This record gives sequence, C-alpha cells and structure tokens, in this order.
Amino acid sequence: MLTDINNIPIDQAIKENGFVIVDNLIPAEMFIRLREACDRVVDRARKGDWNYRRLVGTQFPPWNEGTDVWGVQHMMHPDLNEPVFAEWYGSPDLLAAVEQLLHTGHEDLQFELFNLLINPQDSNFDLTWHRDAIKAEAAEEEEKEKLTIPHYGTQWNTALYDDACLFVVPNSHRRVRTPTERDITINDPLSHKMPGQLKVDLKAGQTVFYDNNILHRASYDCSQKRSTLHASMGTIEGGHHRAAVILQHGLGWMNTEEFKKTLPESLIKPHANIIEMATKAGISNMSTKPIH
Repeated sequence: MLTDINNIPIDQAIKENGFVIVDNLIPAEMFIRLREACDRVVDRARKGDWNYRRLVGTQFPPWNEGTDVWGVQHMMHPDLNEPVFAEWYGSPDLLAAVEQLLHTGHEDLQFELFNLLINPQDSNFDLTWHRDAIKAEAAEEEEKEKLTIPHYGTQWNTALYDDACLFVVPNSHRRVRTPTERDITINDPLSHKMPGQLKVDLKAGQTVFYDNNILHRASYDCSQKRSTLHASMGTIEGGHHRAAVILQHGLGWMNTEEFKKTLPESLIKPHANIIEMATKAGISNMSTKPIH
C-alpha cells in the first residue's frame, strides 16, 4: 500500500483532503530522459512546430489565440516521437498508485490524458478558480447534483522541477461552494484571497493527485522554469460521465494503428478500454465539445 509524504494511505488522504502528495513515482533512470524529452517538446511548441498547445489568455480548450505557450498537449502522440512518456505513463509504480486511488485492478484502468504544464516565456499568467467539470455559473442545485457523480478517475501533476503553481481549497471537493466562494469564482475568479486557500509546494520528483472537483487555480511565473507532467487515468465504470471530460481534448489520434504500435504492454488493455468507452458513448471520432 502506497502512502503519502505524511505516511497516510494515499486513497485515504485524497478522500479526506481532495489532494495528496506522493514521492518517487518516477524511476531514477527515467528522470533525466523525461526532462530532456520535455525540453525538446517545449522547444517545438514555442517555435510553432507543434500546434497542440495551450496559449496564454485562454484557460480551457480550444486554444486558438495567442503565441505564448503555457502547456503542451498530447505528449504520447506518435508524431512527437518521444517514447519515454508512454513508458512512464505505463510504469509500475505510477499504475500502482492509480489503482490504489481508484480501488480498481489493472484490467479496468482506462487510458486518458497526458499533457505538459510549462512556464510562459513572455508574461505571467493566472488561471481562475474553478472545478474542472462544473461551471462557475452552475446553480447550487446543479452543483450539488454534479458533486454526487463519481469521478471514475484521477488526475495528477508530477513536477520535474520544483513547482509551486497550484493552489487548492482543501476539503472543497465534496461540498457546494460557500457564498463567499461562489462570489469569488463568478465575480473575482483571479482572486488571491480565497478563504482557506493552500499553495501546493512540490519538490522535483513529487506528484500531487487531486480530485477535479476541488476548488483550484494556478499561477504561472514566466521567470521560473516549469516542466510538470499533467495526466489522468480512469476506470471503465465511468462511461459517458468520463467521456465528456476526457474527449473534449480531441483524441482521434489515439484510435490509429500508428499510435497503438507505440504502446508498452502495460497500456494495451487501458488503451482498449478508452476506445470501447468512446464507442459505447457514440463518439467515434473521440472528440466532444469543450465543457467550459
């Protein structure tokens, strides 16, 4: 059983707090290779040689306007030709953590997203306070209803360099917003004065898993190098609930023979599961409209 930095079982910690920090989910021999691959990918994105990128000024997909890059999409895309990303995404320690958090076995894991969060070059950039799958304008009854839907998945940030960009409100993942929180998320979403906010300080090599219903935001400092692996996995139980969140990123390239040939053995079944999920949801092109 994996424990967090406070020696608490990781599934217990995330249930109680909405997030959990874990050490050593990158094998030592893979660490430098991941950094080097990220540098190559970031260079391509900043030069405009890779168009799947997140651009300053836009928080959610689609990212169509701007030039300053704060994130790179689709790290396992075969056209990037960086096999270390799939190697890490399918690595034993990482999969063990995900299986424990989701209380599921390997056969039920669902292949999902793998992106990269980086520092912009030209300007600082703040993301607003948000929940990933619930709009800020959602009425209290809608919010309450959506909070009862199980995630059937988990997401995480793994820092390749020290990272203090993420802010969360602990324990906010299972309740509706307070009147003050609602006012901030709607009327002052870039606020640095959210009650109870906590800055998540990650050392290089640490991972934070977090519930995507936790109130969170991020602050990007263009002067501080950032390469943080941002990914998710789910379970086959999620069905259409999971499809909307994941497929808004446009994953048609995953359903190609070229991509399937790049997968390590540990990801064959999880990959088959996401293809089946999209098929059952009637989304043959593996792409849906953005949630936000």
